[in-house]
Amino acid sequence: MTTIAIMQPYFFPYLGYFQLLASVDRFVILDDVNMINRGWVNRNRILVNGEAHTISIPLIGNSQNKLICELSIFDESKWREKTLKTITQSYSRAPYFRSVMSLIEEIFGYNESSLDKFLLHSLGKFVDYLGISVEIISSSRKYGNNHLRAQDRIIDICQKEQSQNYINPIGGVDLYSKESFAKHELCLHFLKMREIEYKQFQSKHLPFLSIVDVCMFNSSKELTALLAEKELC
Repeated sequence: MTTIAIMQPYFFPYLGYFQLLASVDRFVILDDVNMINRGWVNRNRILVNGEAHTISIPLIGNSQNKLICELSIFDESKWREKTLKTITQSYSRAPYFRSVMSLIEEIFGYNESSLDKFLLHSLGKFVDYLGISVEIISSSRKYGNNHLRAQDRIIDICQKEQSQNYINPIGGVDLYSKESFAKHELCLHFLKMREIEYKQFQSKHLPFLSIVDVCMFNSSKELTALLAEKELC
């Protein structure tokens, strides 16, 4: 039975996003929806001097009236160079800095101005690094159903993918109805990330930072264990 999840693309998402990726057969990137300003599509947080620090991708003409797949990266600001420098200064003493930094440099070296393509490439690189086996699909290049809204669109994508199971983050428990999905012969599940804690230098653990932070402090074996720290309901 095919299991699917559907999410907007995020910049270096948090661990729960990758737990969702590791729980499904197919992962649909919903990139033909409106941009949410100050959301996580082009922003995330890393650890800087023991505190959460926001890194972001500058965009040309950023607007909530534009679809994510319509937005372009503003490269004249030299944001890649600045962000690489910030990450290097912040994590150079982390135990897995070299391997993770090599991955990030490869991601930032990808010469792509379209936001959705850059994020898709970035996500794929981290999926490989974490050893996750999943098929990733872009909604803007396949379904042609962005006239549908909310739950109706999710159900339509599940049907087109011939999926029997849909998993959503626990935050959607008030948005989606198991009964409505069942009417379409679909099983709706919610994923909840368990409370996790790992050593971040000598500071008190700060949760829900970017996957960059998680990888900097955890070995391959530890990352696999962290991906399993979840519950389905």
